Amino acid sequence: MSQVSNSSGLRTWITSQPWRLWGYQVMVVAQQELKRNLFTRRAIWVYLLAFGPVVILAIDALRSPGCLPCSLDEETTVLAAIFQLYYLRLGIFFGVMGIFTWLFRGQIVQRTLHYSFLAPLRRELLIIGKFLAGALMATVLFGAGVLLSFSLVYWHFAARGYDYVFHGPGLEQLAAYLGITALACIGYGAIFLTLTIIFKNPVIPGIVMLGWETFSGVFPAMLQRLSVSFYLKHLCPVNAPSDGILALLTVVTEPVAAWATVLGLLLLASVALAVACIRSRTLEISYSSEQ
Repeated sequence: MSQVSNSSGLRTWITSQPWRLWGYQVMVVAQQELKRNLFTRRAIWVYLLAFGPVVILAIDALRSPGCLPCSLDEETTVLAAIFQLYYLRLGIFFGVMGIFTWLFRGQIVQRTLHYSFLAPLRRELLIIGKFLAGALMATVLFGAGVLLSFSLVYWHFAARGYDYVFHGPGLEQLAAYLGITALACIGYGAIFLTLTIIFKNPVIPGIVMLGWETFSGVFPAMLQRLSVSFYLKHLCPVNAPSDGILALLTVVTEPVAAWATVLGLLLLASVALAVACIRSRTLEISYSSEQ
């Protein structure tokens, strides 16, 4: 009888909440954050991280096809190395770190965060809105960089590249790269947003996290599941070179099903975001300490 009453009370609570209002408020916060952070001078270095490989690959693609030093298979491996060793380990990591730490630190530096806290808005909704804006910004920028890099690699192969992409495994690999990029932005973004709320200076925890992500491959299996890179490595469609120390970054020691890795990463991000929401309820602003 008590279980029935509990479930009935839960249903009543769920249906009585202003979900439409909350959704509208989250969307407004996300739009404001995108306008504030997407097209600014401070975001230039994030653009450089996202499109740096594109410039290099564009120079390589402009060469005559007769001068190509690599075969199609070799170029596919090079693209996998660029994605796994640069984008996942450096570009997306530091780009997302910059985007998400600035979502709160930027308002503290500009002394405008108290306006958000004084608005008739639940702090949890503020967190979610900022998270959505940061995840969308990071996914669009780095997704565009990955898409352009992929296109340039196969463009200078002309007909062979077209056949590989549209009549071979190319499109499937591209979809995997873009999906992994989005998951990386979500996973790293949730963790960095949480670190920003918990620590006054998230740079040092970010450095610790970089070491954790880099060397997590030598940790026990249970501890590896606490790193974002553990889940991303299992989803990569092409194996990258794994000689020497690079094996720590690319080798998958324990194969896991794709659905389990996606679910595990989303669960990890959800837990981090929940911690950020809970911590935000007691967050106090002290601009004097940010001088």
